Amino acid sequence: MAANMWKNARDVVAFEAGQMVFEKGDAGDVMYAVVDGAVDIVRNGEVIESLVDGDIFGELALVDDSPRNASAVATKPSQLARVDQKHFTFLVHEHPTFALTVMHVLADRLRRANDRA
Repeated sequence: MAANMWKNARDVVAFEAGQMVFEKGDAGDVMYAVVDGAVDIVRNGEVIESLVDGDIFGELALVDDSPRNASAVATKPSQLARVDQKHFTFLVHEHPTFALTVMHVLADRLRRANDRA
């Protein structure tokens, strides 16, 4: 996803290097986009994905209203755009390309998970 899409996000939160964004099992009430920085997605102690500017994560919990299936930790000082369910629905409704991008990200992650299995 284009990094500049998130530069003017309305809800940006700062995280320090090593700070947990969320943990496996947490309620999934928001997704995030990396405005600036880096985040690792970790499951069972293994980094399964490293994210940088413009990448999104946590979207699965908004799509299916389930607990987090992995943890996310900032690997350097990071600015993350928070997207709650209401804003997510707005983006999907008003920007169909956003919905297609989220579907692309989900499909890509599913393929990689299948390859690891």
